[in-house]
Amino acid sequence: MLRRRKRASRGPKPSAGAPAQVPRATRRRAREGAAVPGELRVSQAAGGVILVTGFEPFGGEKTNPSWEVCRQLPDEIAGMRIERLRVPCEFRRAIEVAAEAIEGAHPSLVVCLGQAGGRARIGVERVAINVDDARIPDNAGAQPVDELVAANGPPAYFATLPVKAMAAAIRAAGVPAEVSNTAGTFVCNHLMYGVLHYLAASGNRARAGFIHVPFSEEQAIDKPSAPAMSVATMVKGIAAAIAAACEHRHDIRVAEGALD
Repeated sequence: MLRRRKRASRGPKPSAGAPAQVPRATRRRAREGAAVPGELRVSQAAGGVILVTGFEPFGGEKTNPSWEVCRQLPDEIAGMRIERLRVPCEFRRAIEVAAEAIEGAHPSLVVCLGQAGGRARIGVERVAINVDDARIPDNAGAQPVDELVAANGPPAYFATLPVKAMAAAIRAAGVPAEVSNTAGTFVCNHLMYGVLHYLAASGNRARAGFIHVPFSEEQAIDKPSAPAMSVATMVKGIAAAIAAACEHRHDIRVAEGALD
């Protein structure tokens, strides 16, 4: 049976209705290029806003390609301004800093990125489940087992981005991609579920989803049997996916299912 988890004491949980502002000092440091967890990196391009998040390294890795991709994305895609947020690999805190950034940046789209070591393709996630079941501790030492992400939340949320159109766009850009039907049960799934739950509970109409990227080539140096992809290739694919999300309000109707 899943257990309701006591909320961590590392900071206030974002209220569903009360806007949480990104502190002025945080935004200033972000404009200066700071890359500490939970800080926005603000571009100067005009237009609407797309918030793209990436994680700090975890599990003993020295880098996380999800954040490297964030850093190297263009400042503008499809006429929309890209805001970048480095998220801590911590249960609960990841949702808190993402919610604060959403309230501060007012994005139309939220695209969260994470690392899925062992995958050979970029995976556009279809669904997040209301389960935390951590095989390893997060970066704060928390290791929830069979606990709920949100005590009063639904069993799952589907991405509100056009996942099939995005996967197709990545492949059209020459990058291997697939629609994934599992975001895992670690902090990536936790963040995807938490962002979608926060948007639904607060009435925010931003569309959101999650994309997993493989190990980078740098990470695979000591993992000779692990699939890997260059960060430049990932950037190309993710940029194509974001452009497709801007273009398609509704998803395309093609088969992207799996047999296992």
